[in-house]
Amino acid sequence: MSGKLYGVGLGPGDPELMTLRAHRLISGASVVAYPALAGAASFARSIAADVIPSGAREIVMDVPMSVERAPAQAAYDKGAAEIAVALESGDDVICLCEGDPFFYGSFMYLFARLSEKFDVEVVPGVTSITTCAARAGMPLAARNERLTVLPGPLPEDELRARIEGAESVAIMKVGRHLAKIRGVIDGLGLTEHAVYVERASLPEEVVLPLKDAPEKAPYFSMILLTKGADPWL
Repeated sequence: MSGKLYGVGLGPGDPELMTLRAHRLISGASVVAYPALAGAASFARSIAADVIPSGAREIVMDVPMSVERAPAQAAYDKGAAEIAVALESGDDVICLCEGDPFFYGSFMYLFARLSEKFDVEVVPGVTSITTCAARAGMPLAARNERLTVLPGPLPEDELRARIEGAESVAIMKVGRHLAKIRGVIDGLGLTEHAVYVERASLPEEVVLPLKDAPEKAPYFSMILLTKGADPWL
């Protein structure tokens, strides 16, 4: 009988924001899988490090950070094959995923490869958007208001058009696109309504009005924008 695959959301980084279900599953795991940037430590593993049993087998998926899709897809192909071997042997596999598995989460690529053959359960996690809003003290949507989520790599013209037609906006994956995004928001006259957050919930967290944001941003950064009252009042 095959084992079961769990895609476990870990939340944004603070281990205390893991759900009780995530903590229970990880602490009882015999096989743990997780992605890591090739040549670097795994952020997902670092969140759960104190919970992973000392005797657990670990499957590491080295995923290159590249604009080309093929290298990352090859890494997920290899990881899925290793996970499949463990499942076929009868072991349950706990796959760690920062944030939520189905919200820009790496686990969705494994789900696509393995869910038709194996029993899979997705354990949701606290998202970076809700964490950033909480840390910034910035409500994003009430009553019938709409929240628009945009990835930072979008072309400048598309970012402008989508922000223009939105009420509240969360721009993710800011990183090297910060200057472009800042220029779009400034051109729309909305800078005073925008907040910059990086590494939310971690000790090195930064929360600033966008106008005071640094020139460079890490991958784990976000801009929140509302067109209502100034969020800093």
